[in-house]
Amino acid sequence: MLHTRRFIDYHGDRFTDRSMVVVNDGGHMAGVFPAAEDPAARQTLTSHPGLSYGGLVHDGSLRGDSMITTVSALAARYLDLGFTTLRYKSIPAIYHAEPADDDTYALFRLGAVLYRRDLSATVDLANRGKVSQRRRRSRLKAERAGVKLRDSWADAGEYWQILTSNLDRRHGVAPVHSLAEIELLHSRFPDEIMLITAEHQGNLIGGAVFFRSRCVLHMQYSATTEAGRELSATDMVMERGIGLAVERGLRYFDFGVSMLSGDRGLDDQLYEFKIAFGAGGLVQDYYELDLRLASDRAGDAGH
Repeated sequence: MLHTRRFIDYHGDRFTDRSMVVVNDGGHMAGVFPAAEDPAARQTLTSHPGLSYGGLVHDGSLRGDSMITTVSALAARYLDLGFTTLRYKSIPAIYHAEPADDDTYALFRLGAVLYRRDLSATVDLANRGKVSQRRRRSRLKAERAGVKLRDSWADAGEYWQILTSNLDRRHGVAPVHSLAEIELLHSRFPDEIMLITAEHQGNLIGGAVFFRSRCVLHMQYSATTEAGRELSATDMVMERGIGLAVERGLRYFDFGVSMLSGDRGLDDQLYEFKIAFGAGGLVQDYYELDLRLASDRAGDAGH
């Protein structure tokens, strides 16, 4: 979903798009490379500044040497356009249709350096880890208190007020998506973007927004009120999200990364909270490629 034009274009006015289409020798499209200029550095290209991850998406034909050739060609083209640096957010392995790390291998061969690594918590639904006793007790506490859940987008406006207030109070930031933007995206992807809310005695006290891909349900946003925290509403919401992923026949439930703002390292408390639901660690890697170096290395690699 993230790599479709329908999604990327919702914030098209924020970025100068520099996406590329990869065409094979037969003249057919073999892949797409979502990219845009880095707003903070005009000679830097990012794949993609508006997405959680943004690597090269292809039909399965770009493997081994052909992937090195492709990345070399992209590097040469962007160098011709005046860019000197490529920042590449790799696609986490759980989002692959099949094993496909050829792109990061090609980046390595062309001299890219790993400059950032984020840690996410992911539940393998076919082999879920042990759920901690604390999380079990918290869920039972919410159930006994009468917390009720609802799967409905109708609560989006009220939930966004809770989310916005939470992020501002705890981190001094706003949601990546405004209410208008998430409403627009939901209208485009009604089956892929969903909301689970928790209420108590008629009051909305929390919830979470989830994005569904081919085999992953990803938690995009989670927020509760003070009452929601006291009643452990989040535990019920997360378990419902994991159950929803199972119902839909997905392979993974992804809590997302648990990093401190400004790339200051791991938010260990948040990470341990997520792991306690039977999740395991998953990394998301960020690479930086000097396009001039890539041009020189292409010849050394035989391309």
